[in-house]
Amino acid sequence: MNTPENEIFRDSIATVNEQGKRAWVYPKKPSGKFYEYRKYVSYFLLAFLLLSPFIKIGGNQFLMFNVMERRFNIFGFPFWPQDFHLFVFSMIIGVVFITLFTVAFGRIFCGWICPQTIFMEMVFRRIEYWIEGDRNKQRKLDRQKWDAEKIKKRTLKWFIFLVISFLIANVFLAYLIGSDKLLGYITDSPAAHLGTLAPLVIFTGVFYFVFAWFREQVCVIACPYGRLQGVLLDTKSIVVAYDHKRGEGESGRKKFRKNEDRQALGHGDCIDCLQCVHVCPTGIDIRNGTQLECINCTACIDECDHIMESINLPKGLIRYASEENIEKKAKFKLTARMKGYMGVLTIMFGVLIGMLFLRNDVEANVLRLPGQLYEHKEGNIISNVFTYKLVNKTTEDIADVSLKLLSHKGELKLVSTSDDFVVPKQGIAEGTLFIEIDNSALTGDRNKIKIGVFKGDQMIETTTANFLGPRSYR
Repeated sequence: MNTPENEIFRDSIATVNEQGKRAWVYPKKPSGKFYEYRKYVSYFLLAFLLLSPFIKIGGNQFLMFNVMERRFNIFGFPFWPQDFHLFVFSMIIGVVFITLFTVAFGRIFCGWICPQTIFMEMVFRRIEYWIEGDRNKQRKLDRQKWDAEKIKKRTLKWFIFLVISFLIANVFLAYLIGSDKLLGYITDSPAAHLGTLAPLVIFTGVFYFVFAWFREQVCVIACPYGRLQGVLLDTKSIVVAYDHKRGEGESGRKKFRKNEDRQALGHGDCIDCLQCVHVCPTGIDIRNGTQLECINCTACIDECDHIMESINLPKGLIRYASEENIEKKAKFKLTARMKGYMGVLTIMFGVLIGMLFLRNDVEANVLRLPGQLYEHKEGNIISNVFTYKLVNKTTEDIADVSLKLLSHKGELKLVSTSDDFVVPKQGIAEGTLFIEIDNSALTGDRNKIKIGVFKGDQMIETTTANFLGPRSYR
């Protein structure tokens, strides 16, 4: 089947030409109301992103994602490997939250919040405008021979890009290994930490590659979020949309001519100036409708509003709107699907809050020593040997800690100099213990026992273990 002429653009992405080669995008420098709003949001998020690993609350790093040790800090709350289910549940809530926003407002996350967009458009692209100039100057410089001017500008740009990529890589490492450890590595000799230096160089190279060359291809090709739009968006979703009914009219678009009655001729308000295309960071024509490349950055809204103002036509030819709003003038309202997502999100938030309140500051695990059977002692006493591990999730040492047997009458002995000890802050105390119970108190070869962890006289945690005894033939 032949593709209709007005649908040819769907046969390939905007950043690939007819020969299948990369079509480099030279977006015009945006300006306008929404761009100013985006700058405020972006600078706030940049500060948040760059400072979060170095801010501490109660001694805990504000945000940390130490995947290797499975230790995570979320807004100052530490999550240990034993709390991994909480971290996973939090990430699921985040996915549902983004899904809800996509159903309601399209790809607004990509244009306003995504770190890739913020760094690309508000850092690297602005440096490029400063060094090489706007769209036309950049295109001219690309076609220019490698003379002194081009070498100077390109070398300066690439050097600044490399420095910023290196700084981003350091911040990224601070999230992964902790800011204290990173600062310690920086003050030491690089040769002493080659295992960290190698990832740092790799991350720097990756970030430089992304922001200096791959650019918008991350959003178009690599990121799966754009493809989710096809599943999540519907006719009621608010997206950056072109009002084709107003823009096309009965006779389609037409270039602007002074003192011409466009309405009498049946032409719409779109004057086919292509400014919305020139300003788009992914190179699409928003007039073709919603496309996976559109990141809802609003640059086309600002540019179109400026053109409409200059020719004394109403603004809003390109605006935040749903398909139903354009076709039927229907106002935004919550759909059954949105209400469903909101209900699920509310329930999940409630469950997470409950799980956080039930979370203990100390995690205890007592396990039988592998390969060891029970020992029969004098007086019909059965003895088992166990290993214990106590995890202190707080930022303070827990002193005067002791373990006591709660479920049976018996004796619990630690293999140490004393029966109480200290669990270090954000650390682990582990060792070996013996539990002795009278055989008459046992109910078979496998008995569930309960052990309490005490700080002084206050019980702070309980755990269970299996106690082996002689098989009963009664």
